[in-house]
Amino acid sequence: MSKLKQIKADLALLAVAFVWGITFVVVQDALSGIGPYYFIGIRFAIAFLFLGLIYWRRLLNLSPGAIKAGIIIGIFLFAGYAFQTVGLKYTTASNAGFITGLAVILVPLFSAIVSRKIPGPAVAAGVISATLGLALLSLGDNLSLNFGDILVFFCAISFAGHIILVGKYAPSYDPAALAILQIGVVAIISLACGAALETMPEQFTRPVWIGIFSTAIPATALAFLIQNSVQRYTTPTHTAIIFIMEPVFAAGAGWLLAGEILTARQWLGCLLILLGMLISELKGLLNIKAFKKTETG
Repeated sequence: MSKLKQIKADLALLAVAFVWGITFVVVQDALSGIGPYYFIGIRFAIAFLFLGLIYWRRLLNLSPGAIKAGIIIGIFLFAGYAFQTVGLKYTTASNAGFITGLAVILVPLFSAIVSRKIPGPAVAAGVISATLGLALLSLGDNLSLNFGDILVFFCAISFAGHIILVGKYAPSYDPAALAILQIGVVAIISLACGAALETMPEQFTRPVWIGIFSTAIPATALAFLIQNSVQRYTTPTHTAIIFIMEPVFAAGAGWLLAGEILTARQWLGCLLILLGMLISELKGLLNIKAFKKTETG
């Protein structure tokens, strides 16, 4: 693997994490003028059309297995974005960013449950650190959870399931076609929920337009394209560590663009969550290095 290619891949993935991080504030602003389900539906419909125009040839000979996999993965992706977007109506962009980042820890935890293996000390330490951080970040002075924080935690669970399912199905099917399928599933379910539960605005406000077009192409279509294109030049563990920066960017955008201010206790919570993510992911990196060392004798 070329070192230069890996550096370029890391920078591209860091750009994806940056875009994802700053869109928390943009989405929160957009929700003042449109329902969350219609917002998600329009966002993903535009992304679906954009990617479909690029990769339409790959959609011509989809197998039943690929379609089934795309639907299953898409349902989890929809759940993640639905919980996250609705949750943003009741919590801050900073909180949502950090809680969403817990998916990085939940992946090895869920994998251990599925495989019926007790998590190793590093994973356990990471979970404990992140749980304490989540409590400090989200619990108020009266030890009560914000409703939005609870919804975003379910978002993290859904995204963890999405990551595990992508890891299961992606090696067997075309990654681009699988991405388009799951994006299409999210668009269809979201628009259906919007039609049943919300009222489409007669006209879109400026924040709604900004939110739709800043998330549909850069944060959805292009982000998927970049990730699928460059991740082959770096390791999954390295990718996960880079994506830990997403909640940091979310907190920075919340402070800079929305005037959100975290208390000292909440900052400590953020640091514990980041520490938990790093412990869990660096453990995987050390295992890879140890394996390579064993291979070379």
